[in-house]
Amino acid sequence: MIPRVGGRKARSLELGGKSINKYLWNSCYVRASSDLRHMQTTRSVNNIQFLPFLTTDVNNLSWLSYGLLKGDKTLIVVNAVGAFLQTFYMLTYLHYCPRKRTVLLQTAALLGVLLLGYSYFQLLVPDWTSRLRQLGLFCSIFTISMYLSPLADLVKIIQTKSTQCLSFSLTVATLLASASWTLYGFRLRDLYIMVPNIPGVLTSLIRLGLFWQYRQVQEKSYSLLQT
Repeated sequence: MIPRVGGRKARSLELGGKSINKYLWNSCYVRASSDLRHMQTTRSVNNIQFLPFLTTDVNNLSWLSYGLLKGDKTLIVVNAVGAFLQTFYMLTYLHYCPRKRTVLLQTAALLGVLLLGYSYFQLLVPDWTSRLRQLGLFCSIFTISMYLSPLADLVKIIQTKSTQCLSFSLTVATLLASASWTLYGFRLRDLYIMVPNIPGVLTSLIRLGLFWQYRQVQEKSYSLLQT
């Protein structure tokens, strides 16, 4: 059992935890913001993929629905902001992308999935408890898949012994955000929030370990070139 803290101290801890979660989760959009600046500066989408924007938008909208169903203001605010930003990034990508048909087809598929999901939960799962449990399970599985999807890049890093394809700031932000959400889920005793963010902590620690290991290799190679 988790000990409960009463009175003003409990309220201050809850408010402080929510403020930290809002800040840390929105820090994970740093990479997307840099992609946005790149698109606006170069007026192109070179070396930028559309799929991460799309999947992150689905993730935000799913957690937003979970937050609305549960009545969790932190989930609502953070994911509403995230969904708005990701939608804006998607529209910007569509504006500069020369192959708009592929982007539109992927977006239409997203809207179709969201419509099917909404119809399923509204028509086939009338019970509030079952709806919350199934939606939480879907959000958890989707979040875990997003955290585990970059594992293929880790194999490439080990093979090439180079971390150039990784962003150190994004890795740190992901570690802080996933750890914060894990603690937030633990505080609320919500496994659907806590469990899917644990892989984010683990994969971020692995990335930081690769930064530390291959930084030494790169520095050694650089010193050999200098001599």
